[in-house]
Amino acid sequence: MQPINKAFETSRGIITIRESTSSDLMQYRELRLGALQDSPTAFSADYELNLNQPMSFWEGRVKPDEHGKLFFAEHDSQLIGMTGIRQGESPKTKHGGYIWGVFVRPEWRGLHIAEAFIDTCIEWAKWKGIDIVKLGVMTNNAPAVRCYERCGFTIYGTEPRGVLYEGKYYDEYLMLRSL
Repeated sequence: MQPINKAFETSRGIITIRESTSSDLMQYRELRLGALQDSPTAFSADYELNLNQPMSFWEGRVKPDEHGKLFFAEHDSQLIGMTGIRQGESPKTKHGGYIWGVFVRPEWRGLHIAEAFIDTCIEWAKWKGIDIVKLGVMTNNAPAVRCYERCGFTIYGTEPRGVLYEGKYYDEYLMLRSL
């Protein structure tokens, strides 16, 4: 499969959805840390732990491999969003994929960038022979739930107390889409 790189027009200009490259390292680190600060309950990852990770950690995340991809939304050479997808690695789980880390900078929300990310992940999953894709989303994140439902995902369960942040628990919807 050729590297994924597609563009679409929005009211704010052309947005490109593309695969990560090693040259994205510093912008990716900034974007991910910003996501963890902006939406701390949307991710199980912790800002402070990620802030103190060595550069080798970030290099490993931005480097694609045969079982996963990291995708970025870009406008005028600036990363404005990200997501990843990971395929199961054992013969018993390689039929499944998991979408993680969907984030669009607040000032770029409402332009269907997250939907473009999901479509891109689904395209990659189909190419890999994956027949079911799952993701998790906090139950209090109604815009994200609606986005995933528009993309064909359905709720199949709820993980009670999936995230604990500043003394408060947050439940997580478990969602899936058959391909």
